[in-house]
Amino acid sequence: MAALIKGMIRLFPTERNAFLSTRSGIIVESKRFVRGLRRKPVRVLFPENDTGKVVKPPQPPQSDHHAAEQKMGRISPGAARGHPDRSDPVNTRSGTAKHPHVTATKDLIDGLRYERAFPGDKRLSKLVSVARSRTFREHQGKILLEGRRLICDALEAGARPQMVFFSSLDRLQELPLDKLRGATIVKVKFEDIKIWSDVVTPQGVIAIFARPDPSRLNFSPRGQLVPLSLICDNVRDPGNLGTMLRSAAAAGCHDILLTKGCVDAWEPKVLRAAMGAHFRLPIYSSLEWHEIGNHFSKPVTVHVADSSHGHHLKRDAEDDGTPKLSKPGDYGWVNSSPCRKKMEYEEYDSDSDSESENEGISLPRMETKLYHENWAQSPTALVVGGETHGLSMEAVQLAEKTDGYRLFIPVVPGVDSLNSAMAASILLFEGRRQLLKLLQTTGKKRQSKAERKPS
Repeated sequence: MAALIKGMIRLFPTERNAFLSTRSGIIVESKRFVRGLRRKPVRVLFPENDTGKVVKPPQPPQSDHHAAEQKMGRISPGAARGHPDRSDPVNTRSGTAKHPHVTATKDLIDGLRYERAFPGDKRLSKLVSVARSRTFREHQGKILLEGRRLICDALEAGARPQMVFFSSLDRLQELPLDKLRGATIVKVKFEDIKIWSDVVTPQGVIAIFARPDPSRLNFSPRGQLVPLSLICDNVRDPGNLGTMLRSAAAAGCHDILLTKGCVDAWEPKVLRAAMGAHFRLPIYSSLEWHEIGNHFSKPVTVHVADSSHGHHLKRDAEDDGTPKLSKPGDYGWVNSSPCRKKMEYEEYDSDSDSESENEGISLPRMETKLYHENWAQSPTALVVGGETHGLSMEAVQLAEKTDGYRLFIPVVPGVDSLNSAMAASILLFEGRRQLLKLLQTTGKKRQSKAERKPS
């Protein structure tokens, strides 16, 4: 008997906590495992054969008032013991795990309600990641705008904001708050914006917008517009496309048409290079060539900014010894590319019969003109190709069909070509100059005819 008692003492040492259940008569031993730097135990572990049994800690004595309230159902049992109510998903641990971005409070600024990001909020990272994907932007209809100026331009044009992330109230107050009523406003740390920003020095504000419909945006008056359209053909460099959009907006173009094969106009790099041009004139993307004509309200003459290899200057006929430039082929031209012979449509020369060298493809014959000669004498569209692939056959055929010209920009010998965005800028502003001159001449003729009429 003594040996049995000694074995029981060894099995249940006195320094360990032992809880004796008087109802079942079973002794359950509990072991404490204390987390570092914490005085209170995190959890209580039981032997494997007693995992189903729970040892309840001693409950503090309740007052008669609390007992009566609990009996009547006004206070939940958990609240009566001083623990959070398990029915509240915000206070429970499971509710916090399911909703990591739940905020405890919402603040107001000038009547606009905004949230404070909860620790572990993943909304900013998820939205920025997916908004950078062209597939997501096209399928989900969302775009990402960063910076005060770009967001303000979008709001002024009538674009619909969905979520706005800002780092400080000063940054938020720089935006027109009355136009953010329907959006979710979230205050996040500047470090989070810096991680997901595309720029070196972020401004502390990022917004997710619904992909705008060009026909529904309200473009502010942009000075004196001219009947000039820009068609971008296979422009795949974001910086070049953004610069073209910016130049078209500055030149007062009517609209911009992007064919399939161009980089997405809502790419972050295109947005930064365009400097708000997306919200100053209509931009239609991913168009087939048979759809181009549907965007012209009037008959339009289409010209192409073509490129060809430069030839040596002819020095055989000027009296003062300067070289004689007899035709555009005597110049070096914009966008010359040594890889064009690999394309299904090769570069062509209007002054030579070279169709037999083009693998049986019948190339259109068009008159060539220098960029400063008169070519914009009616509503006009200019086609600019990308530097890698150049113009497509459909662009040249459309220009031939509308009696357009091949336009060249001369450069000095030894220079290969101009950047496609630079060439587009030169041609657009030259076209604007010619169209404005034509409008002024037409206006003077109408005025003189009106004066000649007898009163």
